[in-house]
Amino acid sequence: MHIILVSDRLAKARSLTVTGGHLFLAALALACVIATMATGVSYWGLRHAAETQQSWLETFVSSAQEKQTRRAEDYVRRNLSVMAVKLGEMQAQMMRLDALGERLSHVAGINPSELRFAEIPGRGGALVTSSPPRDLGVDEFSRHLDALAQRMESRTEYLGLVEGEMLEARAKARQLPTTYPVDGTWNASSFGWRLDPITGQAALHEGIDFVAEAGAPIHAAASGVVAFAGFHPGYGYLVDIDHGAGLVTRYAHCSKLLVKQGEFVKRGAKIAEVGSTGRSTGSHLHFEVRRDDKALNPGSFLRAGAQALVATGGSPQKQARTTKN
Repeated sequence: MHIILVSDRLAKARSLTVTGGHLFLAALALACVIATMATGVSYWGLRHAAETQQSWLETFVSSAQEKQTRRAEDYVRRNLSVMAVKLGEMQAQMMRLDALGERLSHVAGINPSELRFAEIPGRGGALVTSSPPRDLGVDEFSRHLDALAQRMESRTEYLGLVEGEMLEARAKARQLPTTYPVDGTWNASSFGWRLDPITGQAALHEGIDFVAEAGAPIHAAASGVVAFAGFHPGYGYLVDIDHGAGLVTRYAHCSKLLVKQGEFVKRGAKIAEVGSTGRSTGSHLHFEVRRDDKALNPGSFLRAGAQALVATGGSPQKQARTTKN
C-alpha cells in the first residue's frame, strides 16, 4: 500500500509504503492502548465500587449494632424497673418483719436488742475451687429475687399467725390470778384447815391472809369485771372480780373500795385498800380464788406467776406494781 503525503510545508510530495507488517504492528499497538485504557477504567470502577460498598456495609453493620444495643438496653432497663419495684416491696416487707419480730419478742419476754434485727448477719465459708464462681444473668437474678420475695411473704403470714396465738395465750394468761394482790409475799394464814383465830376451833380457811398495813393498796390479781363491791358481814368490805370461765378472785376486810360493780379492771389495777373490817382480828388482806364457787388454793396460782416472773428477770415481791400496764 502506497500513501502520498502532500503539504504546503513539504517541498515535494512524499510517499509512504505500508506493508502488512506495519498494519499488524499498528493494530497491535491500538489493541494494547485499548486494553490499557480498559484495565484502568475497570480498576477505577472496581475501586470506587468497593469503597462505596464498604461504606454502605459499615453503615449497615453500625446501624444493626446500634439497634441491638438499644434493644439490650431497653431489656435491661425494663428488668431493672421490675426488680426495683420488687426490691421496694421486699424492703417494705422487711420493715414489717422487723416490726413483727420486735412485737413477738416483747410478747415472748425477749429483749429485742438481743436479736439484733438491724444488723446484717455474718456469713462466710471457703471458696470451692472445683466449682468456679459465675456471674448471675438478669433472668436468673430475677428468679432468685421472686423466690426470696415469696419466702418473705410466707414467713410474714406465718409469724402473723404465731403472733395471734401468742397474744391470745397472753390474754388468757392475764385472766389467771398469778400476781400478788399486795406488796410482799409473807402470809399469816395459808389455805386449808387451821385453828380459827376467833373461836379457836378447827375450821377450813378458803384463802390466804396477807399481812399488810392499813391503807396499803390492793391490786387486781388478774384482769376481769367487778362482780361485787360492797359490805359482807363476815368479809367486811369486799371486792369480787370475775375473770371468766367461772374463775373469781375475792379481796376481803378492805378499809376502802375503789371500784364499782360492773367495772372492768386490768391486772395490777388498784381496787381497794387494806383494812380490818368484818370478822377480823387485825389489818390484813384475805385473798381467795374460786371456780364455780368452789375455793381453790391461791398459792398454786401465785407460785406459777412468781416462777414465770423470775424466769423473765422480775421480782415476785413487785408483781402487782410491775403488771399494772
